[in-house]
Amino acid sequence: MPRRPLPLILLVILAFAPGCAERIAPPAAVTIPVFEDVTVHFTPDEPGRYDTADVRARDNGRVMAVVRELPGRIGPRRLTLQLSLRPIPAGERDMVDRWDRAGSVRLVQPGTAPVELCRFMTAYGGATDHEVDVTHLAPLLVGVCEFEVFIDTWVSPAWQVTVRLVNAPVPAGGIAVPRWAAGALYPEGGLTAAAPLAEATIDVPAGLRRLTVAAVSTGHCTDGRDADEFVTKDNVLLLDGREVFRWRPWRDDCDQLRAVNPYCAKWADGMWSSDYARSGWCPGDVAPPVMVELGAVAPGPHTLAWTVEDIRPADPADPDGHHGYWRVSAAVVGW
Repeated sequence: MPRRPLPLILLVILAFAPGCAERIAPPAAVTIPVFEDVTVHFTPDEPGRYDTADVRARDNGRVMAVVRELPGRIGPRRLTLQLSLRPIPAGERDMVDRWDRAGSVRLVQPGTAPVELCRFMTAYGGATDHEVDVTHLAPLLVGVCEFEVFIDTWVSPAWQVTVRLVNAPVPAGGIAVPRWAAGALYPEGGLTAAAPLAEATIDVPAGLRRLTVAAVSTGHCTDGRDADEFVTKDNVLLLDGREVFRWRPWRDDCDQLRAVNPYCAKWADGMWSSDYARSGWCPGDVAPPVMVELGAVAPGPHTLAWTVEDIRPADPADPDGHHGYWRVSAAVVGW
């Protein structure tokens, strides 16, 4: 006797029955535009010169901001941030901004510290493209979100920036997506010898098995000399006054990026400016977070603190007040 095809309604019931999820194709990858060829610049007399219908300038154009609505979470997904940086030409053989500049893509939320999705350094006048896994921040990247892109430039127009988020499926159990995340530390202006400590209260929800701090740190100096860009310092994280992690950010592989730094200079010692080892960063690359495992943390309020030891202070004899400083940010993530 021939077998009859199952009625459509029965097929639907079976498709959503427990144990059948592995037979259902997950939703395809979704690409969400955040910034599309936005111009970051420094134009104090006309900061809104490069505004668009939905993108607005802040900080004289060095920060561009936008509000986007992101889809909700559907099953196990990997979130990737795609970043494209393009210097703006000043002519056939020059760029308006040929220097390496610190920058970031960040999520801005009222009542909490900004969350840095990506810390980057522009190349010496070169174009770069980056992909950064931001799955650990997935609980924050849903619904209506405000984003900022910042480049520490002092010329105009400086850089064109494109940022996209890619929400892609992965096999069940193939990736650990956290249950909770929150911004913790993002001290404006960074840490300096005069203010070497940042701290904040984090309210840990109940039901988490472990807590992680996503910490990004890069050392800099205002005059390009030694500390704290070329001499690293101890970074220390503390939870409720107890030291939980100590490290010295350092990159000694910057010479591998010389090809994307067309306007770097050769110094008297024979080194190219892009090749020097630095405190946690290289020109033309991103600075990924250090994931600091805290283990099980009791629910409720806790104090998270970050200090950098022995930051170079301003020399009283220097009329320009040059000094070392550290750009730091921390988000807390719970599973």
